[in-house]
Amino acid sequence: MRNPEQELEVYLVGGAVRDRLMGMNVESDRDWMVAGSTPEQMVELGFRPIGSEFPVFLHPDTHEEYALARTERKTGRGYHGFTFNCDPQVSVEQDLGRRDLTMNAMAMDEKGNLIDPFGGATDIDNRIIRHVSEAFREDPVRILRAARFAARFHGRGFSVAEQTLIMMSEMVDNGEVDALVPERVWQELSNALAGPNIAEFILTLKRCKALKSLLPEIDRLFGIPQTAKYHPEIDTGIHVLMCLDAVEGITDDPMTRFAVLVHDLGKAETPTDILPSHHEHEINGLEPIAGLCERLKVPNNYRQFALMVCRHHLEAHRIARMKPGKVLNILEKLNAFRTPETITKFKQCCLADSRGRAGYENNDAPHLDLLDEYYRIAISVDQVGIAEQVKSSAMPRTAMGDQIKKLIREERLQRISQFSKQQQDMS
Repeated sequence: MRNPEQELEVYLVGGAVRDRLMGMNVESDRDWMVAGSTPEQMVELGFRPIGSEFPVFLHPDTHEEYALARTERKTGRGYHGFTFNCDPQVSVEQDLGRRDLTMNAMAMDEKGNLIDPFGGATDIDNRIIRHVSEAFREDPVRILRAARFAARFHGRGFSVAEQTLIMMSEMVDNGEVDALVPERVWQELSNALAGPNIAEFILTLKRCKALKSLLPEIDRLFGIPQTAKYHPEIDTGIHVLMCLDAVEGITDDPMTRFAVLVHDLGKAETPTDILPSHHEHEINGLEPIAGLCERLKVPNNYRQFALMVCRHHLEAHRIARMKPGKVLNILEKLNAFRTPETITKFKQCCLADSRGRAGYENNDAPHLDLLDEYYRIAISVDQVGIAEQVKSSAMPRTAMGDQIKKLIREERLQRISQFSKQQQDMS
């Protein structure tokens, strides 16, 4: 059987080489670069072309991606403003030179020999995230990627090189970051939300001033004071970072983590004359969340859940002293009777909010368990029995649906009231 790779100069490149040097698993995410070839030869060998901007091909057997070695030239603003040269004379070193970070600018040949013209292996040993060349400043997406790598490898002791942070700041000052399309910003943010050390992603963007341009709603939270009695960390931005650290130990669901990121946006809207109090911040945060989601084209399910968490998270912390009717209203607002998994996600956000405070990092917030208890009691109502009772009555059929809903709600409220009274008698 013909092996197409035997007729090509093939190199393992990028993240797969980086992760191999770091002792990480790379079998499921490998990229290949082909030097000295042409699109015509690749097709002749059975590779299937998929690239639109530059030649990328799928291997006929493994279906992994193989890209021709290329250089690029800046021709306009943003990450789309490039032209590519895929001439067979482009060398491996030239291809690596167009890449973003030294840790990603390495290749390995079929014998396992490392090609590392920019010192990526040394930077990995020294735990440094560093740009390859001045070409870094030509693509604003690289700011987001550097921040994401800072988050991804923060637990291994990596940090962004000072020279790279300076370059990123200059890109912000020059307005290059303004050319980023919202969809790409959201893509990188959602990737960060799905990974580790989200707070480091946010902090890296802030260090290079990109947070103010890309996520101004988050940037505004830094420096906003809170009441020390409830928030010993004082600064709202620090509180949000602590909440992000907390939610990582609770769930890996990116939608829940996004809701935690934006749950306190209303505190930036508080009039200065009432600080550090934040009256109605749970209401004032709705418009900034909606604006952020609209601007970044955030998926609607993320948007709706984030708005729900913002509006009701403060109520969840007061549920132990809340009137039965208000408790039932919250369960209904959470759409708990149709999507009970929402309660779990909502509780996770509220737990992260509670733990995201100095001195409360290990707080279990037992009051939040009341949400489960109230839901269990409310859902135990015999809805089928109530429906059968109404249907057997002489009531007009057109009115039966509303009557069934009314009686179910009344029964739920009664049971919640009985349980609430029992709790008060025990306290």
